[in-house]
Amino acid sequence: MDTGPSSDTGRLHCLVTGASGYIGGRLVPELLKAGHQVRCLARTPDKLRDHPWAGKTEVVRGDVTDAGSVAAALRGIDVAYYLVHALGTGPKFEETDRRAACVFAEQAGAAGVRRIVYLGALTPRGVPERNLSPHLRSRAEVGHIFLDAPVPAAVLRAAVIIGSGSASFEMLRYLTERLPVMVTSNWVRTRIQPIGVRDVLRYLVGAARVPADVNRTFDVGGPDVITYVTMMRLYAAVAGLRRRLIIPVPVMTPRLSSHWIGLVTPVPASIARPLMESLRHEVVCHEHDIGEYVPDRPGEPLPSEEALALALRRVQDAEVATHWSSAAVPGAPSDPLPTDPDWAGGSLYEDERQLTIESSREALWRVIEGIGGENGWYSFPLAWAVRGWLDRFMGGVGLRRGRRDAERLRVGDSLDFWRVEAIEPGHLLRLRAEMRLPGLAWLEMYAEDDGEGRTRYRQRALFHPRGLLGHAYWRGVSPFHALVFGGMARNITQAAAEVRTRAKNPPDSPARRT
Repeated sequence: MDTGPSSDTGRLHCLVTGASGYIGGRLVPELLKAGHQVRCLARTPDKLRDHPWAGKTEVVRGDVTDAGSVAAALRGIDVAYYLVHALGTGPKFEETDRRAACVFAEQAGAAGVRRIVYLGALTPRGVPERNLSPHLRSRAEVGHIFLDAPVPAAVLRAAVIIGSGSASFEMLRYLTERLPVMVTSNWVRTRIQPIGVRDVLRYLVGAARVPADVNRTFDVGGPDVITYVTMMRLYAAVAGLRRRLIIPVPVMTPRLSSHWIGLVTPVPASIARPLMESLRHEVVCHEHDIGEYVPDRPGEPLPSEEALALALRRVQDAEVATHWSSAAVPGAPSDPLPTDPDWAGGSLYEDERQLTIESSREALWRVIEGIGGENGWYSFPLAWAVRGWLDRFMGGVGLRRGRRDAERLRVGDSLDFWRVEAIEPGHLLRLRAEMRLPGLAWLEMYAEDDGEGRTRYRQRALFHPRGLLGHAYWRGVSPFHALVFGGMARNITQAAAEVRTRAKNPPDSPARRT
């Protein structure tokens, strides 16, 4: 690795924070494509391990609120991208955002960083910041902190970002597809200026080369100023759906809207609510000065209809590179793990099942890695559906997050109300539960050799209870494990056998035709 800043004409040494998030995970390969050297700062480096670009970057462990780890990550950096936000982490997220931004600005100055690039949120002109939603207010405050720092900053401010996997796009997609008739809040009439994620990334990469004397905000948006209801109708047209009937009513508050969205879409109420509060404000660009430094080519930025069509095509082709839910961090570093010894972390309940099958490990692994989402959980469907409904009712994520990719998983991926905590291709998939529980839960699935030329499927459900309620919960659900987990083991092995049969007898083979 270079230990000093790069030359003005050569490649830049860039630090990306939030590389496991929606924008950060897409920015890294764009910076690499532009010829830059990239270092990623991550609280959990393993979450970046399975990204296709992971081997081309340096990944360091750290937290933006920890001055020591930030200082180490910024050493030798030319341009530092700040793409983290504490949204959805609790009621004190504004305080966390403020503290993290101050630490980052101070350490960037001490390290001799030449530029900070921050992606914030477009705020309405003429509205005092104290009257903004907490989400917009925090984004604006972080921008001010960087502009007042000793390091020049380019603060890009965007409204709604259209891209496969973004929270805004997922809300739009599920609402429009699932509800031919919608009763909504008046926020759907608010004017916004959406921008495609492709253009956001182009501006972020270009901002690294902004002259050193430039320290300012840049409004970034697409060419269209529309309302959210217009955007939903555009999506319906692009997706080939019938025209949606949308009925705005004044009594639907952001809180009510967020709970309603939480029931209909995969986006939980904790994230939907601040987004809904932000949509009360008109967010329209008042300048396009970024074009002076990052020139637009013909057709750039993309019109809203084209950006929606591109995002939809990515979803349909299963080419969603990053997803809004990938940024979530399951649990705390101090939480116990299923790999801890038996005496560590208190009680750990276990339900283990094994079955030996004739199928190959490759066929079994194909089924294991394809679990969840549209493929289902190979178990009693009603039981999983009820658990998902209960979780949504309690404010959890439910089953509707689905999968980022229909066939492949990587560490950090959300998988319905689980998250991929560990994956050893061909051998182990460990999922950590993110549903509302009085404790911590994991589900492990193994594809193994039994030593006699056959394949063994091994499955472990583990639960670390919190308090008496946690112990009571496990005892209450244990009688149903034979139905849920036993059925899962049987159905997974049966599906693996079917994969083997299809491989031996393809659709056009004589055996299949007889």
